[in-house]
Amino acid sequence: MMKKFIVATLSSLLLAGATVSSAAGDAAAGKAKAAVCAGCHGANGISMAPIYPNLAGQKEAYLAAQLKAFRDGSRANAIMAPMAKPLSDADIDNLAAYFSSLK
Repeated sequence: MMKKFIVATLSSLLLAGATVSSAAGDAAAGKAKAAVCAGCHGANGISMAPIYPNLAGQKEAYLAAQLKAFRDGSRANAIMAPMAKPLSDADIDNLAAYFSSLK
């Protein structure tokens, strides 16, 4: 069971990494779009609730890959799926650039 989980996780990460755009997003545009994220992830990307991850300082490619996975349904989460669904690729790149720029 654990071996299947590890293989599936590694496969997902490799696939996600292969689909992430190499173009950097616009952090200023991401900041403007990030207001809705603050409710769970904190105003500066640092969550006050332990069940929500900190986004500040995460790697840009990782953030973009996770948002795209939520958007396309390959990563399931009842809260994040509807949040990510309307995001364009540019929105995702901008949000990833913004949160990765935070300390």
